[in-house]
Amino acid sequence: MKIICIGRNYVEHARELNNQIPEEPVFFLKPDTAIIIRNRPFFYPDFSSKIDYEVELVLKIKKNGRHILPEFAHTYYDEIGIGIDFTARDMQESLKTKGLPWEKAKAFDGSAPISSFVNISKFNDLNDIPFSLRKNGETVQLGNSGLMIFDFNTILVHISKYITIKMGDLIFTGTPAGVGPVAIGDRLEGFLGEEKMLKVDIK
Repeated sequence: MKIICIGRNYVEHARELNNQIPEEPVFFLKPDTAIIIRNRPFFYPDFSSKIDYEVELVLKIKKNGRHILPEFAHTYYDEIGIGIDFTARDMQESLKTKGLPWEKAKAFDGSAPISSFVNISKFNDLNDIPFSLRKNGETVQLGNSGLMIFDFNTILVHISKYITIKMGDLIFTGTPAGVGPVAIGDRLEGFLGEEKMLKVDIK
């Protein structure tokens, strides 16, 4: 399986990082070694002094596909969860300034904690799925799928032009505004609606 992450998919998040609003989905990859499951802790790496949290809705792909047509995109997923795209922001900025790829800042071990998944039938409208992140009990990010620049189906259509998606692949769909740093001792909690789906202790 692979992890495909969408960047800059919320207008306010793009603005808070002084990025341009994209005209098409921007995506990058994380390896399976980035995954943290079952609420296991995240261990702060020694190569960065500024690790940022980014909470996201995550789709789980249920069948293989390439060159997906828009009218069939919704048939490729039926489960959704919560994930955190940890980013070594200091390293990312340094690499971007040099014009270098920034996988090291996004794809490192443990950079993708994920929750369990629920069936999308739980939601009346896939364009109105609220989610949030709390840091040490305080809400730091509030998002809703309706605020995405590119919706779930548009994302899948675009990705599948370039990369075959396979059953079990995970699609991180972008983060809302409010990203910020974590420190050792912090606790992050991710919510899908009012339901707590994910807990990550920073060690």
